[in-house]
Amino acid sequence: MRKLYVAAILLLVSPHVSTHAEEPMIVAHRGASRQAPQNTIPAFKLAWELGADAVEGDFRQTKDGHIVCIHDDNTGKVADRKLIINQSTLEDLRKLDVGAHHDKKYKGTTIPTIAEVLATVPTHKKIYIEIKCNESIVPKLLAEITKSGLQQKQIVLISFNKDVIRALKTKAPQYKALWLSKLKQTLTGKTTPSLATILATLQETGADGFSSSKEIITQAIIENVIKQGYEYHVWTIDDLKTARRFKKWGAQSITTNVPDHMKKLAAQ
Repeated sequence: MRKLYVAAILLLVSPHVSTHAEEPMIVAHRGASRQAPQNTIPAFKLAWELGADAVEGDFRQTKDGHIVCIHDDNTGKVADRKLIINQSTLEDLRKLDVGAHHDKKYKGTTIPTIAEVLATVPTHKKIYIEIKCNESIVPKLLAEITKSGLQQKQIVLISFNKDVIRALKTKAPQYKALWLSKLKQTLTGKTTPSLATILATLQETGADGFSSSKEIITQAIIENVIKQGYEYHVWTIDDLKTARRFKKWGAQSITTNVPDHMKKLAAQ
């Protein structure tokens, strides 16, 4: 069991100590979402063509128990009709066009099921599955992953919801699971969640690592997370200067909207 010695660690780690220099994985955010409609099969297929090491997709459960790939809890931003995901059937959702809003060449693109998304993943690549709803999705999700035939090492499960991470690690500890959080600063200048809260949450939920937005997070926080035996991942970075900094700080993956551009990080 990992033990937390937060106060001692804070004293030992200097923000100027250099960390890992291994190449981080390049994860295509909702597929190649700059060039194709996000969270669609065309976006995921394009991400693979552009050399992404992994793709990230957002998943929710429909009224009739199917799992579909969409970020928001409704279709308002990606279709010409607004349907609430958990109040709609798969059949209703599949009637919507979620490609035309991006570019007319994608007209007719539909919301994919998780099975369709998983089927795009090549044998040597990974998928980051972000759960956007509550833990009731877990049994169906695990069944779909098993049915897909993907290897255990190809699956990374991520969520902002602590209960979802806890349920995943309880029911399927063999899969890697990361807790997500966006860091913020209070009016008094304190960072939230604090390092102590991050480490306590990782231990409490059984998460394998922490994934944060690029804002606010510091090298010292990242180093402390890694020193406690957890992984660190970051999102969403589209410029090489920022990517290089997080690579130096030890990020194991960098999620981006432009995977082809970000692959230059490895080349350099």
